[in-house]
Amino acid sequence: MSEDWAAVAKAINERVKELGWQQQELAARSHVSSAIVREIQRNTVNRKRSPRTLESLSIALGWHPQHLESVLHGERPPERDELTQQNLSARLDALEQRLDGIADQLATVIRLLASSRSPKDR
Repeated sequence: MSEDWAAVAKAINERVKELGWQQQELAARSHVSSAIVREIQRNTVNRKRSPRTLESLSIALGWHPQHLESVLHGERPPERDELTQQNLSARLDALEQRLDGIADQLATVIRLLASSRSPKDR
């Protein structure tokens, strides 16, 4: 199955222009690094990307989670409301993993803050 990264770049660029966004805004909204967004938008580095990257970009752009994956493979992108039970479960699993990661990071910050307080603050 061939991959058309130029089509992905075109779809993203058209949508970003339509929304009036800058590259940084797409990166922030999708939680994808600016460097990766730039590579994909400019179609400069054609390498295997995590399906989660394309999913995050699709969702940030207001599309179905599988939109860009479909574009990549030359398929018709699903409509936004075509969420199946399987897609919904996968999205919930991904969100749960992200929340677990955030909770771990928060616990680390709390521990660091607690250990950095001076003895008279305790």
